[in-house]
Amino acid sequence: MPRIAGIDIPENKKVNIALTYIYGIGRSNVADLLKQTKVDGDKRANSLTSDEVTKLQRAIDKINVEGNLRKLVRDNIQRLRMINSYRGGRHAKSLPSRGQRTRTNSRTKRGKRMTIGAVSKDQK
Repeated sequence: MPRIAGIDIPENKKVNIALTYIYGIGRSNVADLLKQTKVDGDKRANSLTSDEVTKLQRAIDKINVEGNLRKLVRDNIQRLRMINSYRGGRHAKSLPSRGQRTRTNSRTKRGKRMTIGAVSKDQK
């Protein structure tokens, strides 16, 4: 199992898909990396030579990925909270921060539905 940027990439997938398992690398980044390193994207990850893995590792080291990128995103959100911006407040309340409607949607961000204020009448 090849290990790139501290992540074990799946060995039974093609290289152009397997590299997307690294946080911060998407399909367009993979295309650029493969062109830059001259590695065939249709190869399976387990058939990569150690030289090709080293080339990919060097190319990925130039990009913010995994821990560094996660820290950068977390610090940006923390800065927005500290300056009391609108976006920071939305992050703090676990609500969408980019203008989406929240009356009916945004279940992923807000969580499971909870009924509030539904009080049944007492039986006399």
